[in-house]
Amino acid sequence: MNVGFISLGCSKNLIDTETLIGKFKENHFNIVNNEKDADIIVINTCGFIDSAKEEAINTILEMAEYKKKRCGYLIVIGCLVQRYYEDLIKLLPEVDLFIKIDEYDHLWEKIEDLLKRDIVKKSKTKTSTKILEIPPMPMFEQKEFLNRTITTGKNYAYLKIGEGCSNRCTYCAIPYIRGPFVSRKQEDIIEEAKELAKKGIKELIIIAQDTTKYGIDIYGESKLAELLDNLCKIKGIKWIRFLYSYPEGITDELINVVAKNEKIAKYFDIPIQHISDKILKKMNRKTSKKDIIALIEKIKTKIPDVTLRTSLIVGFPGETKDDFEELLEFIKWAKFDKLGVFMYSKEEGTPAAKLPNQIHRNTKKSRHNKIMEAQQKISKELLERKIGKEYEVLIEDISFDKKYYIGRTMQDVPDIDGLVYIKNDNKELKNDLLNSFKICKVEDVNNYDKLGTFLFGQNVKKGTHLHN
Repeated sequence: MNVGFISLGCSKNLIDTETLIGKFKENHFNIVNNEKDADIIVINTCGFIDSAKEEAINTILEMAEYKKKRCGYLIVIGCLVQRYYEDLIKLLPEVDLFIKIDEYDHLWEKIEDLLKRDIVKKSKTKTSTKILEIPPMPMFEQKEFLNRTITTGKNYAYLKIGEGCSNRCTYCAIPYIRGPFVSRKQEDIIEEAKELAKKGIKELIIIAQDTTKYGIDIYGESKLAELLDNLCKIKGIKWIRFLYSYPEGITDELINVVAKNEKIAKYFDIPIQHISDKILKKMNRKTSKKDIIALIEKIKTKIPDVTLRTSLIVGFPGETKDDFEELLEFIKWAKFDKLGVFMYSKEEGTPAAKLPNQIHRNTKKSRHNKIMEAQQKISKELLERKIGKEYEVLIEDISFDKKYYIGRTMQDVPDIDGLVYIKNDNKELKNDLLNSFKICKVEDVNNYDKLGTFLFGQNVKKGTHLHN
């Protein structure tokens, strides 16, 4: 039977999808990329915010159309199912099987049961949209992580070090969907990283809902710095980066590990969400404006060529004009290299959904636009400083018109950050350049991307190697 997969939402979801693909292949199913060829379609959903939920529902309905033609089974898993299980069963009879995250330890058994007995799973439980306290979610077994099928290409792979979240930010439903933070054993992570290196993966992207919490639940203290140090010892891995590090968890030890290891990208992804102490308290964030400013100054002092990324929420309940202006001025001061901003989404069952003074959508949109306008100028200014500098670039693609090779520096996260477009001065494209590291000189920039030329036969100048 042919199986097609659609993975929605974050990179953590993608790892779950890759693990399930590996399970199907292990059991001799054929994996196809076109849903028109699939006998079974599996959709891994996101249920984090309204736009993600809408995308998931639309995707399910779209794939249900293929059941009228070739597809025999439609299976839906993931965060949306965990959060709205009973509702989905009633609303989407087209789906043959819904599997919640807390059922992942029996995931394959449920799929086998469906395929062997050809039953449609039904439920007589009452509809409920209330978010309840849930225990830790089951994690895939180590052998399942080792057997997952990498879908991100030849160069990089995500490496999940933990599941769930215990931070309890008032706007976020993740702890109620995926449970409290649970760490994987360090030896298991190292083993998986070594297997990825054997497969030719050059870049590891370490992820969890909050990577700085890694190890606290099983070792009694954060072990992220130690884990990164150990990952640097693996032969074959050239670049290592970690994402989603909450400010209160970034220690001097972690900063020092990043500073001293050439394999680790000088890159901190710090989701601060806001800077007003009043709003931070309402969000139940474990930090303050003073702490955030001190952290940024410390990182920039210890790692002068560091790249800083953050994410923000505008329009949180009770956010006044003064609160927003404070945030805007902070952004202009901090000059983040990369920045994402979201309009607050009212999620049922979360404490913030019950707060008074909910902000009108038009106001949220206006504030979103002002932040992005300011950041665009900052980004262009910071990128212009790179003109004339030399960087090592991982070449990953060729432009449609074949005039440019396309790659990334160590300071660019795939599918999130900007790209480097390198002019092809030869009449013919050299395929051997793909998936290789080459030295390039930046000649020009736009708001987010860089334009460069190859420097064949030259070494990267001291002080610019892999850095900003």
